[in-house]
Amino acid sequence: MWISPDDSRLQYSGRIDFSNPQAPVLIWPSSYVRLRFQGADVAVELENRRAYWKNDIGYVLDGEVYQVRLQDDGTQRLVIKTKKEEQKEHELILYKRMDACHHVTIHGFELGDDAVLLQPSELPKRRIEVYGDSVSAGEVSEAVAYVKKADPVHEGQYSNSWYSYAWMTARKLDAQLHNIAQGGVALLPGTGWFAEPDYIGMEQIYDKVSYHPSLGEIKEWDFSRYVPQVVIVAIGQNDNHPTDYMADDPAGEQAQHWKNHYEQFVRKLRAHYPKATMILTTTILEHHKNWDDAIEEVCQRLQDEKIHHFLYRDNGCGTPGHIRIPEAEQMAEELSSYIESLGADIWI
Repeated sequence: MWISPDDSRLQYSGRIDFSNPQAPVLIWPSSYVRLRFQGADVAVELENRRAYWKNDIGYVLDGEVYQVRLQDDGTQRLVIKTKKEEQKEHELILYKRMDACHHVTIHGFELGDDAVLLQPSELPKRRIEVYGDSVSAGEVSEAVAYVKKADPVHEGQYSNSWYSYAWMTARKLDAQLHNIAQGGVALLPGTGWFAEPDYIGMEQIYDKVSYHPSLGEIKEWDFSRYVPQVVIVAIGQNDNHPTDYMADDPAGEQAQHWKNHYEQFVRKLRAHYPKATMILTTTILEHHKNWDDAIEEVCQRLQDEKIHHFLYRDNGCGTPGHIRIPEAEQMAEELSSYIESLGADIWI
């Protein structure tokens, strides 16, 4: 039984390129397609387009997390075998483990002739959106032998958005997630690490569904497609490259320029989401505290009772490397508790 990507019984979540409903493209981390079925196995036909790293696709089958290495480019067929009895109900979540180091186009699924495709459960009513960098994307999160250490040499195989603090927080709160996170990104163009040597900033990609310059057409996002009640802005860690001007001179011209642009960025998000609760933060990844002081200054400037500045217990001093699974769990516990402390009305 062939299942077209636009079958109403498939459930999608995330900022996904649906410009061709017959070939939706997963670009941002944590975006996924879910299906419920009765049958022994399920196959998926997909196409990978690689920019860098080795690329893995993730899937959760009946609650267990797996990964599959993809070809660098081209269409391939993956067969996913179930472990339970054939007639039992199964749930598959096929998701984007990594950021826009690659794009994955879904061409369809196939079940056995006697299989049954079931209606999906409803998506949660709560909706979260995160704007962040590699930490929000879950980069190198599976390198659990390197907790509180620098990153090991890798080719992307440890990156898994399922174990990002962003998606963990959403699951704790029973919320949908749009994870607008890209490894290496800073706020401003010409800084950070993303798309070197030109260095593209969050200012340039936050309103896009497709944004990597080497992976095809740049496409705008329609913000009316998803309206979150909670928006988390977790930018301000890659911004110290190539110069940590906020540490060197927090009152200087470059620092003031960054603060002004950060304020403008938050105001742009507020214009899209006038009712949302917004949380400004960074993470426990090591960075100079002046970046968090700058965010606090902007938060005070904004004078918006629904915009908050949040600091983790180990903010800016938790690890020199990326956030591993245990650290992400702790961050998610702190962040979800903070969000819950703001009251149930934020979800209305």
